[in-house]
Amino acid sequence: MKLHAQHFSGTKMPLVILHGFLGMSDNWKTHAKKFCEQGFDVYVVDQRNHGRSPHSLDFSYNDLSEDLLEFCDTHNLESIYLLGHSMGGKVAMEFACKYPERVRKLIVADIGPKFYPEHHQQILKALNELEKAPIPSRTYADEFLKKYISEVGVRQFLLKNLFRDANKELKLRVGLKTLTDKYSEIGKALCEKASFENETLFLKGDASNYILETDLPLLAHHFPNYTLKEISKAGHWLHAENPIQFYNDCIEFLEN
Repeated sequence: MKLHAQHFSGTKMPLVILHGFLGMSDNWKTHAKKFCEQGFDVYVVDQRNHGRSPHSLDFSYNDLSEDLLEFCDTHNLESIYLLGHSMGGKVAMEFACKYPERVRKLIVADIGPKFYPEHHQQILKALNELEKAPIPSRTYADEFLKKYISEVGVRQFLLKNLFRDANKELKLRVGLKTLTDKYSEIGKALCEKASFENETLFLKGDASNYILETDLPLLAHHFPNYTLKEISKAGHWLHAENPIQFYNDCIEFLEN
């Protein structure tokens, strides 16, 4: 599958960034530009059924990691730094464990290798209801989603998926049917035997419960050369809620 990506050209080692569930490469443009200013050759990828990449009825972490392998081969990226957030972090872990020779260093943002129960049902219900009828404006879409989702930040994040098609009508970019039908795939754990021995940095928001103290033995099992750092004053969207510390921790890890 030919994935869409935004490229910020630099002279240092390639850095590939993977967004989370219902996200897209646009969510990471600000960080990508800063990494590029530091010299990194940055690729921010839209994963299948997200952003401007193609839609597919197939959707699993194996599918997503194979998409990334094809992307790296197509762009002659033999060895990369890899950064993934949430679902993208799960893809990054899967890819690093399957193809360790392709990943120099790994950064996983606010997700662990464990199983996560389904918890986006309300969001998917809201988007499916929104998609059933014409969407006259972004303001209308926001008011519609407000009936299901009270958090302004979450709605703003979801509304980034709106775009105008060839007929100038507002549509959702995501492959919503597949993401709804295959949603159980998102929470799946990394294979028990999966392992990646290169340096790995886990970043967690101090207000997030995605990585718990009880998860640390599992991190060590899969990633024996891992470090865990906490981003202050941040929840699951740690890169947006405390971008300065997030960026600084990433740069320190990548350059040392």
